[in-house]
Amino acid sequence: FYPAIAVTGNEIGANVLQTYIVRVQKPEQGTFSTEKDLERWYHSFLPATVSKSPADDHHQSRILYCYKNVMSGFAARLTAEEVKAMETKKGFISAHVETYLGTHTTNSPKFLGLNQNSGLWKDSNLGKGVIIGVIDSGVKPDHPSFSDEGMPPPPAKWKGKCELEGATCNNKVIGVRNFLSSIGEPAVDDMGHGTHTASTAAGNFVSGANTFGLANGTAVGMAPLAHLAIYKTGNGKHQEGFQSRIAAAIEAAVQDGVDVIWISYGSPPLAFYDDPIASAAFTAVRNGIFVSCAAGNKGPDPSSSTNGAPWILTVGASTTDRSIVASAQLGNHATYDVEILFMLVNFTSMQLPLVYPGGRNSSAAFCLPGSLNNIDVKGKVVVCERDGNMRRNETEYYVKEAGGAAMILISDKFDAYSAILETHVLPAVQVGYATGESIKAYINSTPSPTVAILLRTGNKKSAPEVASLSARGPNKVSPGILKPDIIGPGVSILAAWPSSQENITKTKATFEIADGTSMSCPHLSGIAALLKSTHPDWSPAAIKSAIMTTADIVNLEGKPIINNYNLLPADLFAVGAGHVNPSKTNDPGLIYDIQPDDYVPYLCGLNYTDQQVQTIVDHDVQCSKVPSIAEAELNYPSFSIKLGSSPQTYNRTITNVGEANSSYTHQIVAPEGVEISVQPNEISFTERNQKVTYSITFTRSQKTSASYAQGYLSWVSTQHTVRSPIAVSFE
Repeated sequence: FYPAIAVTGNEIGANVLQTYIVRVQKPEQGTFSTEKDLERWYHSFLPATVSKSPADDHHQSRILYCYKNVMSGFAARLTAEEVKAMETKKGFISAHVETYLGTHTTNSPKFLGLNQNSGLWKDSNLGKGVIIGVIDSGVKPDHPSFSDEGMPPPPAKWKGKCELEGATCNNKVIGVRNFLSSIGEPAVDDMGHGTHTASTAAGNFVSGANTFGLANGTAVGMAPLAHLAIYKTGNGKHQEGFQSRIAAAIEAAVQDGVDVIWISYGSPPLAFYDDPIASAAFTAVRNGIFVSCAAGNKGPDPSSSTNGAPWILTVGASTTDRSIVASAQLGNHATYDVEILFMLVNFTSMQLPLVYPGGRNSSAAFCLPGSLNNIDVKGKVVVCERDGNMRRNETEYYVKEAGGAAMILISDKFDAYSAILETHVLPAVQVGYATGESIKAYINSTPSPTVAILLRTGNKKSAPEVASLSARGPNKVSPGILKPDIIGPGVSILAAWPSSQENITKTKATFEIADGTSMSCPHLSGIAALLKSTHPDWSPAAIKSAIMTTADIVNLEGKPIINNYNLLPADLFAVGAGHVNPSKTNDPGLIYDIQPDDYVPYLCGLNYTDQQVQTIVDHDVQCSKVPSIAEAELNYPSFSIKLGSSPQTYNRTITNVGEANSSYTHQIVAPEGVEISVQPNEISFTERNQKVTYSITFTRSQKTSASYAQGYLSWVSTQHTVRSPIAVSFE
């Protein structure tokens, strides 16, 4: 047994009950053969006063979850004093107060090049037989997107449960587990997030899908014939217990037999041994399950990306080529492009009175509750500035309540070109910060300002762009691993919604347009399911490599992908390897594979102790006997290095999954101020699954004023380009 490592948590009082995730040494093999034995082992760590008496008024156990697969330990309601008493017990490793984790399509398939009778959809049979586990806010199982028409029964390996009340599972939604049942929360989704993301990943075909006439078309997920296993861990209201529930959900998903896990929550930048999602995801990967997580919505701030473990696919958000826009024509004939938040088809095109209430007080500038009460806005188009603490449709509600006819919402500076569609209850459009300043200047220039809003639609050739909300690198926890890994569609995504939303026309819709990395990540989860169907022998790392090395680094115009908040080229800390291109992922030519045990030298190289590494990999590790490696030495499909005056050399091993007889030569786009050499110059294969190792050396060629530079290494054959991004930070 090992002594205590650390106890971390909030210093809020020794006698206040909080949920702790407790890590303990794994019992000796054979000592505890049943789940009851394991529960008794975990219970033995509780102080005697807790283990021998009821824990609360409901006489329920203090232990909330017992983990068997994803970690050795449990989640329990404890006080700081009780945790301190546990530190001296043999086998205790650590305990920390869990953290609340926030949750982070008719056009997407076409934009991504997915066609029903060709390419990846045809080769994968639309993901038939693959099971996607969705860890989110539940699901609305009777939504048309979850019809099981044309669906086969679940595969024989499926061991899950259906915990729905008043509804049943089917061949599409084959299982539902509810981790909020202890607080009386039903398994059915009442928040919307889980229904939206599940249908994005694997919703069935639904024709005529739209939200109040916008984005009309056929809604379908990335893997329409894949099965869905739903794990409800939150609903936006009950924040307590998120980390422990998510770990329990991953544990259940591993036991149930899923192939892909999509997690909608983001961990703060914790060391991997203190991050329950990272360690639980590692167990899933060790069991051959592909795990994807959202990068988070804290962009464009640097180092805002979450879920930075290298065994997780971390996904950022991009725009698509669909643009539902309008023009705002001011009374002085100045015309500006605006994006529609909500618009009635028959909304008047006549000039209407225009008002900016911000001249009265700062609250009115944001149209906060009650701020418009003494301002004449009735029948006028009201200009409001964006308040980051309020949803757009909340702002709109207060305008409508005050009698406004429509709203123009001004983004803040970082959201200048990032207007996001939502379902609204008042005709509303959004403009960038600079346009908003021009509109306000016009209002101040005339006693009778007016505006007409003219509806039109179009395609954006500059797509994809990186959404301003998409979290950026560098990776705080492991800077030598480039994050996010990839970007995918996450702006203005139409997908299933659990309740019939009603607007001012008294019409209802069961689809909603939403944005965020929580919308982009299920696209990648569905694509991973397609690859799992076509390549059942590929490891999670192989699937990840295929997605990353085939990504696009230019937009539809053939120009570099840009940030949509400043229209400047996006760097690798925004795009990762680039924008996902599903049609290329099925035949990447070469892959960078990583087996679970390959992460041990990497973790030891992070200077983690033996015990800390063991909490992640769940088996004995002695780093002194392991040839530890630098982060950049991990066989990852991208490079993120810190370069000083001395050259740095790293090795990579690539596996041939293309033609048996094939040759590749390398092409380098060197980062500014860096010289790169690769040996050998050419690699050749004579059979499939053959492996070849190459070395790459980085040398500072000249001093630059920049602290960062980027480039690419590509291995090119007559049929394939296998591209790895290179991010270099200068010391």
